[in-house]
Amino acid sequence: MPINTGFNGNEIYCLHKKGYTPGELVIGNSVWSVGFLGGIGSALKTIAGGEVTQITSIIHEGRKSALDRMEAWTGLHGAVGITGVTNELVIHSGNIEFLSIGSAVHRDNVNAPALEFTSAADGQELYCQLDAGFTPVAFAFGNVAYSIGLGGGIMGGLRSLAKGEIKEFSDVFYHTRHLALERIQNEARQKGANCVVGIKTSIIKFGGMQEMVMLGTASRHAAYGPDYDMRPATSDMTCEEMWNMIHVGYLPLELVMGVSVYSIGLGGSLSAFFKSFGRGEISELTHLVYDARENALAKMMEHAIAAGADDVIGIKTYVYALGSGIIEFLAIGTAVKKMDGLKTEHDFLPPQAVMSDKDTFINVADTVIGNNLNEGRKR
Repeated sequence: MPINTGFNGNEIYCLHKKGYTPGELVIGNSVWSVGFLGGIGSALKTIAGGEVTQITSIIHEGRKSALDRMEAWTGLHGAVGITGVTNELVIHSGNIEFLSIGSAVHRDNVNAPALEFTSAADGQELYCQLDAGFTPVAFAFGNVAYSIGLGGGIMGGLRSLAKGEIKEFSDVFYHTRHLALERIQNEARQKGANCVVGIKTSIIKFGGMQEMVMLGTASRHAAYGPDYDMRPATSDMTCEEMWNMIHVGYLPLELVMGVSVYSIGLGGSLSAFFKSFGRGEISELTHLVYDARENALAKMMEHAIAAGADDVIGIKTYVYALGSGIIEFLAIGTAVKKMDGLKTEHDFLPPQAVMSDKDTFINVADTVIGNNLNEGRKR
């Protein structure tokens, strides 16, 4: 019988090189309502600020239900794993649909009685992970729903009259972002992994709040010591980057972050406003942005030093305008350490492992109703 798979030609080539063949596209979904009690509880927590635990729990359970149904798909037919797993949420008139999509993989001449692994990596990424010595265990995620809150807003509003960091906001954002990281580590530990690789982080607006979710592949690598069984390593490097780093002898230790929330201040805002009528540099904004970015990078470096890293690579910085002249800076990267004896299975990646798939369906319609499966597979 023909199969319906989400893998493209490059992925199928890479799977073949590692002894796998493509299987069926598999789907799991679950539709949830926040509910009246959840709405009341979340409203109270939103006033207080910080994590909105009721919403975090609902989203976590919904995501887990969709994943469980995907893994229980009746069309697996002896597959050894599911790879390219996504975990999306879609709003339907106040309800939430949680949607997981992946593609089954088979090993040559093996008819597995149960799944051996699930993975966020697509076929090309899976090749890179396997060739770098990482054995996939399970798809893993960590999430947190949070709000700055009315209390934080009032205090932040008062602090925004002065120039500089608004520590109340920095603390909320720093704490919540690290909750998501801690939760993906805990999930990996419970599944017997000693690292989580290929982590992708998303921040999603939701009902006056935000959800931060980290998705990756809980894995095992022989180079990690026993301490990592209790606190798995984490990395947001792409799988291609990670292969390169393993090839030159660097092991990822931890995804590291730094957060700073700054205000230009009332006086600085007025000065910048009047200067904006003329031509030239607005020095108040120049110094504010520079100081805030340096503060976020310094906090990230403190995190890396605590992890025992030699370097931090792949650093990315993001700027979010929070309104009223308040700006958040987020710095994120992967702390790495030079290790003896690290090597990849092959000296070079095949071109098919790094090629980008070209779109062959172009939608120029004015309106698209719902999600399509191709969009769910995009990265």
